[in-house]
Amino acid sequence: MSTAHGHAATIMRRSDELAAFTTVAGEITRPYGTGALLDARDQLAAWMTEAGMSTRVDNVGNLFGRYEADSQATDPGMFLIGGHFDSVVDAGRYDGTLGILTGIAVVRHLHETGRRLPFAIEVAAFADEEGNRFHTSFLGSSPVAGLWDPAWLALEDDAGTPLEDAIRFMGGDPEAIGLDTIDPESVLGFIEVHIEQGPVLQDQNLPVAAVSRITGSLRATVEFTGMAGHAGTVPMALRRDALAGAAELVLAVERIGASERDLVATVGTLECSPGASNVIPGRVYMTLDLRHPEPGVREQAYAGVHAQAEEIAGRRALDLDWSDSPSFAETVCDAHVTETLREAIAGEGIDPLSLFSGAGHDAITMANICPVTMLFVRCRDGISHNPAESIDEADVEAVLRVLERFLLALPVPR
Repeated sequence: MSTAHGHAATIMRRSDELAAFTTVAGEITRPYGTGALLDARDQLAAWMTEAGMSTRVDNVGNLFGRYEADSQATDPGMFLIGGHFDSVVDAGRYDGTLGILTGIAVVRHLHETGRRLPFAIEVAAFADEEGNRFHTSFLGSSPVAGLWDPAWLALEDDAGTPLEDAIRFMGGDPEAIGLDTIDPESVLGFIEVHIEQGPVLQDQNLPVAAVSRITGSLRATVEFTGMAGHAGTVPMALRRDALAGAAELVLAVERIGASERDLVATVGTLECSPGASNVIPGRVYMTLDLRHPEPGVREQAYAGVHAQAEEIAGRRALDLDWSDSPSFAETVCDAHVTETLREAIAGEGIDPLSLFSGAGHDAITMANICPVTMLFVRCRDGISHNPAESIDEADVEAVLRVLERFLLALPVPR
């Protein structure tokens, strides 16, 4: 039941190798539609082939490695293991890619031992989960799960490049993306191995945990417009300072985010114009990201922030432009598949803790076509989306043992 220790060491080494594919020297920055992403995909494809898989690429640029079922299986179907290989700006080296590398390692071990399962295994490497370039979360997995929106083709990055061009750069046909949905009848389930991105496993001294559900998110872009003016000549009482209004809203977001257990609220972007030291800010653009696993709490907090923005704008004589951004609902992991995962964790002598995820993952979209679950891995101090992101090789070894035990315990398809 145990995979060779060398596979965990290989994952650690390969994580370092993937980190070299970046658009910015000295950091890990790998957005969609870039040469760095293509190079990373080529490397992943080589590793999949080495592990005994055939590979294919779909029209949005996702990579799939397939390990066929036992030849005696009559109606095998397939089980998906996945993650994403794009990154945030100045990222860590395990977010997303760990799910791909652990899938490759487990398949490689099955291949080395001459073992095939009653179902095929596909390792899915999604080309864009973070959405940093075109501000679309789950761009890679959305067409796979039947959630592609053709209107996205017109989206542009900050330089004015349309998404349609980036798709062609990745080798895909923008008009054919809607045909890439996987038949739900063929998919037995999906598991995503991911660093926890939080401190609970470290606090509990546990290497892994099953995920019971993934939190939902509500997002918005907010723009305050006042009047730019000379910093030395406009009296304080007569100012329409957009930044002062935005500063009030930032603190209101922090206050509302702290008002409920498991609620988090973040202003991640703040852009001030005209941005000169001697000019009163006339315009401020900001983003809101608000998360909680319960929709009622989430919606109430979102409405509260909106009301605060309106009150601030009215009191300060500012114009307010509030726009809802693409969000995602909470996702409950499949009870039966997750229980099988918990049993696999317990089978390795690990307390089968269940956690909820405060971050979004491709499992959210994949739940549209199949049962999903997630396996969290301890990360040092809970740090993620940061170059300081760190995991231990011993924990990766535990992941491989649990993941193989889980696959072997899945019910045989009928």
